[in-house]
Amino acid sequence: MYARKGDRIVVRAPRLDHTDRFAEVLEVDHDDGTPPYVIRWTDTGELSLFFAGPDAFVDRETPSYEPEYEWTPEPV
Repeated sequence: MYARKGDRIVVRAPRLDHTDRFAEVLEVDHDDGTPPYVIRWTDTGELSLFFAGPDAFVDRETPSYEPEYEWTPEPV
């Protein structure tokens, strides 16, 4: 998997009664675009260090989207 800042990652649901998860790539540490990535999940707003599994892919064809949550950046 290769991603760049701003890409959307999709993680397919493991079962039919679950939903897919979506995340925005915030940071890519490697110049070649390989994992891990710092992402923000669109459903919870959580930040995660993400290593892609077989159920994940980068979706570059979907237009930009609004997150499903309201969040305010915390001061560092």
